[in-house]
Amino acid sequence: MSTGLDIGSKTIKVVELKPHGDKLALKSAGAVGYSGAHLEQIQDDQSLAQIAQTIKKLISDAKISSRDVSISLPESQVFTRILKFPLLNEQEIASAVKWEAEEYIPLPLNEAVIQHVVLERQETKNPPQTLVLLTAAARNLVQKYVNLLAMANINVVGVETELMSMTRSMAPQAGVAVLVDFGARSTDIAIVKDEQLFFSRSVPTAGEAFTRAVAQALGVTPQQAEEYKRTYGLDENQLEGKVGRALLPIFKTVTEEIKKAVHYFQLDVKADAPSSVILAGGTAGMPGVSQAFTRLLGSEVVIGNAFSKIVVDADSAKNLAGYAPLYTVAVGLAMRGD
Repeated sequence: MSTGLDIGSKTIKVVELKPHGDKLALKSAGAVGYSGAHLEQIQDDQSLAQIAQTIKKLISDAKISSRDVSISLPESQVFTRILKFPLLNEQEIASAVKWEAEEYIPLPLNEAVIQHVVLERQETKNPPQTLVLLTAAARNLVQKYVNLLAMANINVVGVETELMSMTRSMAPQAGVAVLVDFGARSTDIAIVKDEQLFFSRSVPTAGEAFTRAVAQALGVTPQQAEEYKRTYGLDENQLEGKVGRALLPIFKTVTEEIKKAVHYFQLDVKADAPSSVILAGGTAGMPGVSQAFTRLLGSEVVIGNAFSKIVVDADSAKNLAGYAPLYTVAVGLAMRGD
């Protein structure tokens, strides 16, 4: 069994997978909403204990059997960068990464958890080079997650970024694609190539910004705006298109960020343009989202299915159909197999 736990800013998701021949199959899944400060902002043990109790209940309600879990860190709290080296061996790369990390990570190295992944060895390029993805996070943030889960009697066996997890569950097997994950407080953008994460960016325009825009435009409470947003989305035939018109400028802002990310990626990596855009997160489920992005980006845009790479029985598939975009990170974490 392998389990992934995704602690978002408003919802917590858990997924447990089991072996199924040469594949993985869904054993259990569950999600719960919660309120309060986001984890990286919490300083007191009492608030941590409340979240720990929420997690403990979710694990129990979802009938998760394992107490060993892999977790993800918020993209907005993680530093990532592609490094370029000559054709070095693994030991030489590890040494070179330490030197480069001092320049690019805005933390003392003894206060950071640093990882790197070799993405490509471009032997035919002139000059030949090795592309390495550097990721780093504050050690005290990682420790806070570990302490939180210890309060819930859970053991952390793996840690990575949200977009690394999402890449594992959603990226096409071949080619270049853009993954867009709409959270409550940030929208995370990944560019992937052949199932490897090459570029990541987090922008502070997301679900809460959409809700505020609807509330201001229609003069309704945030709770009503949330309901309108989820029910009508960008559908121009509902409420005379008022909700859609309120949302569209925010979507245009996100679209511009996606275009900037693609432009930078193509300049930096010298790779093909993305052939598709895959959406995930709560906002991805709003009516008309994929159609609006298709118009704005001029690319094929689809809603991602977190369970597309694993085996899911018919009843579970039916029950989870409307929630598939929410589970992309949790599924990707469970697919690590820790």
